[in-house]
Amino acid sequence: MLRGRLMKMENLNVSGSPHIFERSSKKRIMLFVLLALLPAAGYGVFLFGVRALLVMIVSVVSAVLTQILMQVLVKRKVKVDGSGVVTGLLLGMILPPTVPLWMPVVGAFFGIAIVKWVFGGFGYAMFNPALAGRAFLMAAWPALMTIWRGVDGVTGATPLGALKIGGIKTAGYFELFMGNVGGSVGETSALLLLIGGLFLMVTKVIDWRVPLAYIGSLSLLMFVLGEDPVFHVLAGGVMLGTFFMATGYEGMPLTKKGRVIFGIGCGLLTVIIRLYSGMPEGVTYAILLMNGFSPLIERWTRLRPFGYVKKVNKNG
Repeated sequence: MLRGRLMKMENLNVSGSPHIFERSSKKRIMLFVLLALLPAAGYGVFLFGVRALLVMIVSVVSAVLTQILMQVLVKRKVKVDGSGVVTGLLLGMILPPTVPLWMPVVGAFFGIAIVKWVFGGFGYAMFNPALAGRAFLMAAWPALMTIWRGVDGVTGATPLGALKIGGIKTAGYFELFMGNVGGSVGETSALLLLIGGLFLMVTKVIDWRVPLAYIGSLSLLMFVLGEDPVFHVLAGGVMLGTFFMATGYEGMPLTKKGRVIFGIGCGLLTVIIRLYSGMPEGVTYAILLMNGFSPLIERWTRLRPFGYVKKVNKNG
């Protein structure tokens, strides 16, 4: 009997500590994120038509195919775990519905191949791939990335763009909250993005500290500087960036204090870019910049190991 138990134990693979049971899996997390994104994505199709759907489909297909290509090139087992789908959908949702269909292809390839796989793939990338893809497209083809279509089909400025250029608000709180405004494909409806974000927090897919610190710091700074904090939270990409980009596992500190600092930094940089730069929006660059600071933040806020005693120099 003892011999039988020993033979069974030989088949066990014991890894290093800590040994923590966690029901979450990569596929489950990606599935929940997709479910949380679908309402806002669907509303984007309703608002902007078939063109918006094509942008997201091309972006998702390109991201998945690029991920498969990179797995083949680095000689890894080909897996479609959902991360490529999420990256592609996020990229499609933060693009204007008017972009040429080759642009999601280029953005997805850059985000997956260059930003994600150069660092080693899922869990190793420093920067959010979808945001990096958008930033690359914005730097390479700014004219094509700043053509916006309103809900009436007429090309015009977004609410943030109108505020930046003319100092006027073209949309009220209700329009911004419901999403009856122009903008990127999936960032218009603050209500649907908030519902998706709350779903991810309730299911513990994302940490509440980052969204609270991001929105809280942005609102406080806008109020102190004499701006309308509610308008700036509801307009543009704050809601999409807060719940689905800043909380991404790529580029976010692991420590609790670090995540609070990370969120505050995102809010601070968003305010600076929106108010004092030539761009009306700042979410993309704010999160990417804080992604770069994440290793330092994590080093500053890491916990002291249990039983650790600081070494004392006996020589004074």
